[in-house]
Amino acid sequence: MIKIAWKENYVLELPKNHPFPMEKYELLPMLLKHEGISLGEDFFIPIALCEEDILLTHTKEYWHKLQNLLLSPKEEKKTGFPQSKAMVDREVDICGGTLQLAEHAIEFGCGFNIAGGTHHAFTDHGEGYCLLNDNALAANVLLKRNTVKKVLVVDLDVHQGNGTAEIFCNNDDVFTFSMHGERNYPTQKMISDLDVPLKCGTGDLEYLSILEKELRVLIDREKPDLIFYQAGVDVLEGDKFGRLSLSLTGCMERDNIVLSMCRKLSIPVVVTMGGGYSRKISTIIDAHANTFRVAYDLF
Repeated sequence: MIKIAWKENYVLELPKNHPFPMEKYELLPMLLKHEGISLGEDFFIPIALCEEDILLTHTKEYWHKLQNLLLSPKEEKKTGFPQSKAMVDREVDICGGTLQLAEHAIEFGCGFNIAGGTHHAFTDHGEGYCLLNDNALAANVLLKRNTVKKVLVVDLDVHQGNGTAEIFCNNDDVFTFSMHGERNYPTQKMISDLDVPLKCGTGDLEYLSILEKELRVLIDREKPDLIFYQAGVDVLEGDKFGRLSLSLTGCMERDNIVLSMCRKLSIPVVVTMGGGYSRKISTIIDAHANTFRVAYDLF
């Protein structure tokens, strides 16, 4: 049984010509329901994460700045979003959704957040369209509760999960795996437990071969109780912010590799949608929908 977190405030109005495709958070659930990929009862409205849980990951000073809209112009620019209460509330709800989905996945196998995957948020600042790190927050809450002992983050967004790497750099209970474009943002990479930087133009065959080999070894060695899968579709050829060259079919097979391993080995998995900046919004939506199509066939 798959559950999907979605809330109306996932879709906010941004300044005209802003490059972030906010509309995908409205169009994707519409497509999933229209095609019958998922049913209406699969969706739930997430509950906002509480301050106590947020402070397990982010500093009190940074959280205070976010709450009170006190980011400096430089800090605001780094996030990529104009600061507003609505944007902060949105991120808090997204983080709550990822935690609730993790709890669901532990019992039923798989959960999806229509948003999430905010892997550029550090302990003390946000950047790259990320204010709070939802996967890190959920992992830290579950570890504190002793719900899980070992977490694996599988980050396959085209951009390195630099914030997630920084947050867990001294935490042996979370293994961070990032497979990304070597010349993509961020310019200054952090050090994940395992980084696999890929050359510009890497296509389906090479990408899928590397992923399957690395992931099998990781899962066998780390034996995670839970996997957070960052399923960004900015790995597609022609993505405005990416430099890899996966096809839609290759991107779907990437999802199949990750999700079929989770299913076969009975490892709970939470899927967050991450980035996607193809020039056509229809390409972004189709690629994200493919992730759901794969999951619904497996779980």
